[in-house]
Amino acid sequence: MANEEDDPIIQEIDVFLARSLLEKLYLFQYPIRPASMTYDDVTHLSAKIKPKQQKVELEMAIDTLNPNYCRSKGEQIALNVDGTCTDETSTYSSKLMDKQTFCSSQAASNVSRYAAAVYKKGELHLTPLHGILQLRPSFTYLDKADAKHREREAANEGGDSSQDEAEDDVKQITVRFSRPETEQARQRRVQSYEFLQKRQAEEHWVHLHYYGLKDSRSEHERQYLFSQGHGLAENTELIKSPSEYLMMLMPPSVEEESDKPMAPSNVLSMAQLRTLPLADQIKILMKNVKVMPFANLMSLLGSGTDSTAVLRCIQQVAMLVQGNWVVKSDVLYPKDTSSPHSGVPAEVLCRGRDFVMWKFTRDRWVVRKEVAAVTKLCPEDVKDFLEHMSVARINKGWEFMLPYDEDFVKKHPDIVQRQHMLWMGIQAKLEKVYNLLKEHLTPKNQEAQSGHPLLVSGEQRVNMAKAKVKQNYGQLEKEFQKQKAEMKSNDTLAKMDVSNIRIKEEPVSDEEPMDTSAYEGMNNGIVNGLHREDSMDSLNGHLPGGCIDRVAQELKAFVSSTFKKQFVLTLSELKRLFNLHLASLPPGHTLFSGISDKMLQDMVLDTGCKQILVPPFGPT
Repeated sequence: MANEEDDPIIQEIDVFLARSLLEKLYLFQYPIRPASMTYDDVTHLSAKIKPKQQKVELEMAIDTLNPNYCRSKGEQIALNVDGTCTDETSTYSSKLMDKQTFCSSQAASNVSRYAAAVYKKGELHLTPLHGILQLRPSFTYLDKADAKHREREAANEGGDSSQDEAEDDVKQITVRFSRPETEQARQRRVQSYEFLQKRQAEEHWVHLHYYGLKDSRSEHERQYLFSQGHGLAENTELIKSPSEYLMMLMPPSVEEESDKPMAPSNVLSMAQLRTLPLADQIKILMKNVKVMPFANLMSLLGSGTDSTAVLRCIQQVAMLVQGNWVVKSDVLYPKDTSSPHSGVPAEVLCRGRDFVMWKFTRDRWVVRKEVAAVTKLCPEDVKDFLEHMSVARINKGWEFMLPYDEDFVKKHPDIVQRQHMLWMGIQAKLEKVYNLLKEHLTPKNQEAQSGHPLLVSGEQRVNMAKAKVKQNYGQLEKEFQKQKAEMKSNDTLAKMDVSNIRIKEEPVSDEEPMDTSAYEGMNNGIVNGLHREDSMDSLNGHLPGGCIDRVAQELKAFVSSTFKKQFVLTLSELKRLFNLHLASLPPGHTLFSGISDKMLQDMVLDTGCKQILVPPFGPT
């Protein structure tokens, strides 16, 4: 009571509810215009409204005589928008930008708590607002100017082209089949931007007549802001208890609930997902993820889930590929559905996708063209199959997106065996449908058949390269002996052209033997770099004492002159140059006595050259 006495009531004001403009009163705001600069004295040329959308457009004149107005810029804008022609469709008929358009947007979607109030003679009259609109300048004339510019460019390009073409250019047309629209697709379409724009364009404009602030008609309309009758019968809404009256003035906010983003109908949160049966959880997860290791699946299902039950359920909706689980094709493409790209029925799509999955069971890489050639499906469908379970690599193909899950294969051999039998059955069906050739059924290599990549260290690669060199050398040695036996039996080969000379092959350690295939004999009793066994002197890689110095001098001269021209050479390149040098020498020269790789290498080192050993980077 003491507080009420300290805050006495000074005045009581009667409140009245006016209904004359109940659904016709709008509040206009100009957010980019200062309150001191109103548009009351500006000439309004036109006004129109779309009542359902609460969209308003006002055209206001621009004072072209104002010293702040740039006339040249106004003329340039009018020329860009309308061009040189003036007709009824022109935006600026005076060839000058003399007006601007204001377009509205809703400031608030719920205006039930807002009202316009007028106080007069101790009475407060309230009229509920039907909408609150914010008006800003519209720049659609710039779009029109841009369209005019494109039209002019197109006309210029069309004028330059030949006018003698009797037929139009043939254009390729892609035919697509639309699937029946589901309820979910319809809801998404209704909420799309294009649909809303189309619906807004369907409502016709209602043209209005603008009256100024001081016009008599405006003064007459303002009288409707006052309640027309003061009887209790017209104001029964205000005869409420204090709590009800306060609730009417400040109703509880419901915008927060309506503004919450709603997830699509085909998306579930993890909390909602775990309320479903285990089989449905696994099906939904696999359908969305498409490829998943078993360990990741167990982590998504939560702690305490029985792995045996999960294994039983996963085999109903997925297949094992390289130790990972890939969703089955009939789960993604149910019966009575079709491809959104080509209209192919689900049965054909399932066969094509099964072929891709089967290919990945045998190799980590799949070529898109090969899949398209076998399945005869359109490129878009094949790309969808591959994107479900693989990643595109430039100039290589499509690689399976997950590494080989060796842990799962070791822990569950019974599951792996069962899945292998299922794939054997699928392979038999694919062979009948696609008439698969032998190259489609045989894996490219053993590494691909194992299902996981083979990691090779650098040292192993070096050893593999050396072993391969030894193997190649053995084959070359056999060929050499065979050729040697043939030369013995044919005496006519004793006289041969100098261009058939061949240097003796004596490989050093594990390096590549000298390639002297261009020389197979000579006319001085030497065959393949060695004297024939029926010759007077069987050298076997050794030279007579009188020839050693002369041969060494000739060889040293060749090596010195070669390295003066080229500072860095490989052994194979040096041997090639030496063979060319031999071909240029006359028959019977001392160098034809037989120069081995060892002798050539030693001479290179004797002349002061250094040897650089470069290990191979991988198997050749």
